Amino acid sequence: MKGVVFDGRQTLVVDDLEVRGPGPGEVLVEVAAAGLCHSDLSVLDGTIPFPVPVVLGHEGAGVVAEVGPGVTHVEAGDHVSLSTLANCGACAECDRGRPTMCRKAIGRPQRPFARGGQPLYQFASNSAFAQRTVVKAVQAVRIPKDIPMASAALIGCGVLTGVGAVLNRARVDRGDSVVVIGAGGIGLNVLQGARIAGALTVVAVDSNPAKEEMARRFGAGHFLTSVEGVRDILPTGADHVFECVGRVELVRQAVDLLDRHGQAVLLGVPGADAEASFLVSSMFLDKSILGCRYGASRPQRDVALYAELYREGRLLLDELVTCTYAVEDFEKAVADAGAGRVARGVLLF
Repeated sequence: MKGVVFDGRQTLVVDDLEVRGPGPGEVLVEVAAAGLCHSDLSVLDGTIPFPVPVVLGHEGAGVVAEVGPGVTHVEAGDHVSLSTLANCGACAECDRGRPTMCRKAIGRPQRPFARGGQPLYQFASNSAFAQRTVVKAVQAVRIPKDIPMASAALIGCGVLTGVGAVLNRARVDRGDSVVVIGAGGIGLNVLQGARIAGALTVVAVDSNPAKEEMARRFGAGHFLTSVEGVRDILPTGADHVFECVGRVELVRQAVDLLDRHGQAVLLGVPGADAEASFLVSSMFLDKSILGCRYGASRPQRDVALYAELYREGRLLLDELVTCTYAVEDFEKAVADAGAGRVARGVLLF
């Protein structure tokens, strides 16, 4: 079968990839569509260290091909969106409803793939850049069959991360003010999360003026090419500032833009050893800096919620899919994503 493999030096689109069948509590999925996220690019450029060789991709949707023993919530033929959370479901964090904090879901890459007899790692417990992948049952979330696969794929990462950061982590309330730094795939989902939450003033900041139309469509009432004009719109600062780029100087700017009791939420991923600074004295007015993993999501609940919001016209998905590619055109997809020419490019199998 076809797949995208990174060996530490180069990325190859191969057609001799193999994947094992599902074991107990696992699901084999025929992948139909997979979004190209900046986390995939971060593996390629070394920002996110990951063992190689690895089958890339982590934002996908497809059709259940086979289920392993003990799986009852999905069956062959079901359409599913795939999450990256291979959480155990039994630890204290899972029991508290915090699967993103499950220690068994972090830093334990498996090797269900093989090529020429050599085992290959699975990226983010998912590897959606393959015609078939095997995941833990908890990662396969059934979705209505009327949702286009290219749109459904985006729920599994970009939507869970961006919208989830607003609703689950920051808990933006009606009437709040929100600033979003970076209007890429994650930032657009933060914007529409703020709209869904009922935020009153929503400001998008991106150095690329071409992103203004899309940002406004997703919920921004104001668009700026730098943070310099934010205080003209929000003189006392913002209730919530989301950093969606992953640059330490923007983290500092996010903190500096906070009003009293404000929250800076970090979603962008800088290098693993990056350090950011802030003025400590500015924090004593009940300001907070919040890390956020995967939108503090509970995928079995949240994916179903977002699917219904999409069907009601309240959550935008089709508009995110600005370009689709055959898997053989992976290099062009990477180039377009790296240059910011697309909100989300989607590989189709």
